[in-house]
This record gives sequence, structure tokens and C-alpha cells, in this order.
Amino acid sequence: MSSHTVSSTMQPANERIDGWLARFDAALSDGDVDGVCALFGSDCYWRDFVSLTWNLHTAEGHDQIRDMLEATLEQTAPGGFTREGAADEADGVTESFITFETAVGRGRGHLRLNGETAWTLLTTLQELKGHEEKTGRNRVRGVEHGVVRERETWSERLARERAELGYVEDPYVVIIGGGQGGIGLAARLRKLDIPTIVLEKNPRPGDSWRNRYESLHLHDPVWYDHLPYLPFPQDWPVFSHKDKIGDWLEAYTRIMELNYWTSTVVESASYDEDLQRWSVEVDRDGEPLTLHPTQLVFATGMSAVPNVPEVPGQDVFAGEQQHSSQHPGPHDYTGKKVVVIGSNNSAHDICAALWEYEADVTMVQRSSTHIARSDSLMELALGGLYSEDALAAGVTTDKADLIFASLPYRILPELQKPVYDEMYKQDKDFYDALEAAGFMLDFGEDGSGLFVKYLRRGSGYYIDVGASQLIIDGGVKLVTGQLDHLTESSVVLEDGTELPADLIVYATGYSSMNGWVAQIVSKEMADKVGKVWGMGSNTTKDPGPWEGELRNMWKPTRQDNLWFHGGNLHQSRHYSQFLALQLKARMEGLETPVHALAEVHHAS
Repeated sequence: MSSHTVSSTMQPANERIDGWLARFDAALSDGDVDGVCALFGSDCYWRDFVSLTWNLHTAEGHDQIRDMLEATLEQTAPGGFTREGAADEADGVTESFITFETAVGRGRGHLRLNGETAWTLLTTLQELKGHEEKTGRNRVRGVEHGVVRERETWSERLARERAELGYVEDPYVVIIGGGQGGIGLAARLRKLDIPTIVLEKNPRPGDSWRNRYESLHLHDPVWYDHLPYLPFPQDWPVFSHKDKIGDWLEAYTRIMELNYWTSTVVESASYDEDLQRWSVEVDRDGEPLTLHPTQLVFATGMSAVPNVPEVPGQDVFAGEQQHSSQHPGPHDYTGKKVVVIGSNNSAHDICAALWEYEADVTMVQRSSTHIARSDSLMELALGGLYSEDALAAGVTTDKADLIFASLPYRILPELQKPVYDEMYKQDKDFYDALEAAGFMLDFGEDGSGLFVKYLRRGSGYYIDVGASQLIIDGGVKLVTGQLDHLTESSVVLEDGTELPADLIVYATGYSSMNGWVAQIVSKEMADKVGKVWGMGSNTTKDPGPWEGELRNMWKPTRQDNLWFHGGNLHQSRHYSQFLALQLKARMEGLETPVHALAEVHHAS
């Protein structure tokens, strides 16, 4: 990630940005598409979040920018582009935050000039005119002063709303999944007065975290992980334990007054094309109900449908078998022989916790894994945007999110490679020791490292917080190879290696989020919307063609009124804003013609 650098040549930088914006604004006002394109360099990108396209879309090069403007300019009428704060300049690139308006909304963005022409432009919709969030000077009074007979108190109003929504009044939005994604989105929707119900199968908010393996902590730092509206306290740990996050999410649902239905299982859902609404069959704590929302959001997260490989002999193995999502923790396995299949984050965490409880642990690595030491990742990749130093330099979370979003995915790998080249150089002794232990390392297929790999496939990496040293020292035994079969008491690899086991943990990841659509709605609809996640980079687990944005995430899909939301805490926070605005616009009956609705190239 790049940081927002400060230059001593501030005034010329301001003038350069202001001059470009004035020419850009004039060309847009005149409808001069060719004039707009001429302001961009030959290597250029315009990334738009909802403000012009009602989509998340990156236009790459003059031809795509021209197509986007010819399709959207007349209706959206963007204008009033103004520099926000001081511009910065370094290495020939001038950059600045910007503000602007459209016919229906107000936006913020980010601009980079390479010389006198634009290299990257980000435009994002921040609010809809006439439907602004009631914050700051706009906040509600909370009480009507004076004497009012039989007035309804705050608690009575909230109780009435919760008793009626889903029973007397249909929700406009139903969110399936009450983890951090569903909770954060529901908070955004409540601020926009959108009747919403979150459906969560577990008994308490936060249980999706509490139920994970005991040693789980966040691997991303606190500055990166805030929820919308309510940042973590300033004394919050840099890396929080899963149960602490669970408690925070539970408190958040109360503070944000969410309509959050626990112990609610979604049995099925179907869409009525004529009525343009869903029927969602649920079991709420033993009570069958049918909800009829207009919009349905799957917020089941990247950790969606567990992926358990089919291995001959699973039916004869006499010990325990668990997917990592079912692993309860290490307490019951002291002195036991445990084989963990996989070599990514969950596998490492589980192996380390089992070692701490004196289990005999073997990791089976089936393919290469990217390892980034936590301290190095903080220093080299995240620190410029998400850290105490970044905050001290004026880079707030909102600014950091915009800066990061301003980097089009096409150019992100090249920008990330130097970060991971430096990481390899800085931690060479560590990597040499891992490879000497037999660990298969990679830095992504093109050396672009962790975050690009995450965007491409959502897996294939470990942020090292100690388990790697156990592998180096032999505390966690390592074998490499593919599974062949199980016996009554062992795991057998293709090369004949036999690993005695009392417990097998399949830390083998999860399938695409549309797997839940197949289970709850139908396989036909899952295939209609297609694979979720990945950019079409034509790398392992991310087949081409190039799509430029994450497939189906936070944007319209090929099924009307069906949406996907999730990702890590940072993505759930940032992108929930844009999904919420898309839903609000539709609820209010605004015209929302979607430019460049993505084609479906992969069913799952």
C-alpha cells in the first residue's frame, strides 16, 4: 500500500491539481467526452464506486473511459470537482483528495496526476441528496420537549418496531449472516432509514467468532479493523482475541439498535420476478415464518461453505475428523497425534495451539504458501495507512480507505512487488530457515504478495505470529504431498508416507460464497450469478478473463435484488457504505442504470 506523502513543493502541487480539475469540470459540463479523455494519460484508470455507474467499476484506458462517460454522463451530471485539503507531490506524481457532486448525490475521491495528465481517478458516492444520514448538525433531537399525553418513549418505540418488523411490516432488506459483515451493513442501512432484518443462526451476536478455534486472534491490526460509526477504543489491543471481537459485535448490535434475529435458520428463499420481491422461509427459535423483503443480501463471509476434501477411507478412520471451522481448541488433545491438512492461517494457528497443549502435531502441506511475518507486514505494507504513525500524520481511517481504494487492481501487483521484495530481503534468514525445514514458500505467482493473493483467491497465505518458528525448530512436524487415503488409524499420502492420527483437522478453506445461494435458493440461481470473489487474474484459483473488480461483491449481480457482502473487517466497513447507498437509491425509487454489469464466466 502506498502512503500519502508530503512534499515541500505544496503550492505548485495545489495549482497543478486545481488546474486539472477546472479543465476536467469544464469538459464534463460541456459534455465533451473527447476533452475529458484528453486529460488522461495513455496509461490511465478511472475507478468509480456507484457515483456514475451504479456499480463498482474500473474503466481502464481511454476507450473504456469514453464508453463509461457516453453511457452515464447525461444522467449523472457530475460536476463541482474541487480539491480537498493540500495536494502532495513525490516522484513526479501529484495527488489529492477531491470532492464533487452528481445529479443525485455528493461524492469524494482521489486523483493522481503523472505530469499534467491523470494516471488514476477514484470517484465514490458518499451520500444521496435529500437522504443524508442524520449525523452531526443533522442529528435527531431524541426527545420532543414539552408536555405530550401518552408519548412513546425510546424503549417503547424500539420494542414496537422489533415486534412489527417481519410480522406486520415487511423489511425492505433481509441480510443472511450476522457476522461483522451483516452487522456493519445493517448499521449503515439503519442510518439511512431502511427497514432491515439480520438473520443469524447462532444464539448470540458474535458467536460466529466465539465458535472458532480457541487460539484465533485477528491477524490484521486494530487501525485496519474499525466498524462503521463506532471505532474501537484507543486502548483496544492491536490484535484482538476472537471472543473479545465477539463481545464487541454483540454490544455493537445493541448500541446501533439493529433488528437482529438470533437462533434463526434460513430454510429456503425464492424470488418472484413479477412481484420483484423475495420469499424467505425461516425458523426463528422454533417458529416458522415467511419474510418478504425486496432485497436479499448474502453476508455469509469469505468463510462460507466449508471445503472438506473427499478422501478414500474417511468412513473407516476410527479417530476424530473436523473441518477447521469445527475445531474446538487444543484442550482435549494433549498427548494425542494430530494431523492438520493445510498450511494457511487456520492450519498454522491450530498447529501452534495444539503444540502449546503438548499434542504431537504434523502439518501436511499440499501446495506452496505465502508467509509474511506480522511485524514486517505492519512496517512495510500497512503502516503507511493504518497505524498510530499514519494517524499522527493526519491519515484517518476514512482517508486511508480512499487512498487504498484509489489503486486500481490492474496496477496493484506492480505496486506491491517492491514491498514484498523488501520483506524477503529484510527477513531472508527467516525464509531460508523455513525452506531448509522443507516448507514450500511463495510470494504469489508474480511476487506481489499477501493482499493481492487474498484478492485473487482469498487463501494461500499465513501471517506469522509464531507458528513458523515451530516448523523451523521441528516442534510442529512438516510433510509435503497429496492425500491418498485414510486407514483406521492414519493418514496416507500419495508417496506412501503414513501418518498415525487420533485427530485429523481439515484446514482446507471454504468454497465460493454462491455455495450458500445454491443451498438456500437453487443451484440454477447460484450459476446465474456465478463465482464470487477473484478478479480474473488468470492465476491459481482465479481464472480469467480479467474483470477489474471483485466478482459480485458489493455491487449488482445478474440476479435482480440479490447482493453479496463480506470480506475482512476493513472491506466490510468500507464497502458497506456503497452497498447501502445502492439499496437506499432503489428503495427511494431513484433511477439506477447499471453501467458494465459484469458477465458471468464461472459458475462456482
